[in-house]
Amino acid sequence: MACKDVDGLFKTLNMSHCSDEWRLFIDSSKVSLKAVLLHNGNVLPSIPVEHAFGIQESIDNMKQLLQYIKYDTYKWNICADLKVIALLLGLQLGYIKFPCFLSEWESRDKALHCIKRIWPARKILEPGYKNIKQHSLVESPRILLPPLHIKLGLKEFCEDYGS
Repeated sequence: MACKDVDGLFKTLNMSHCSDEWRLFIDSSKVSLKAVLLHNGNVLPSIPVEHAFGIQESIDNMKQLLQYIKYDTYKWNICADLKVIALLLGLQLGYIKFPCFLSEWESRDKALHCIKRIWPARKILEPGYKNIKQHSLVESPRILLPPLHIKLGLKEFCEDYGS
């Protein structure tokens, strides 16, 4: 189930739609894919735009979701967990050398994990370069970190990189 006409949905709900006032929350698991529009001030209710059961998290399914809801037209900011963010930005999943979409942190460099605090920021997201598998589906400045990850300390990590 997905909404192809977001403006029509807002009209049906007697709400105005300004894409700058909303963010797209995407949640994915091994058995379902969900997308919900959240109001930036949380004044208005959330609006479900996609729920697909039996669809696995993959780059192809994310691409199909974004095309179906016409993401290119609205360009909402996106909030999601780190795995979905990695998929949207074209990162290879699994135990890889460069798993972070913000920096070039090396997961296999055990000697420096407790010593080196600042790792170089990721400058490019080109396929074939440091575990980038495919072209990004969204622009990286449109990605918002979820509140839980900010609470766990990634906010300070991002501030070190000027994000």
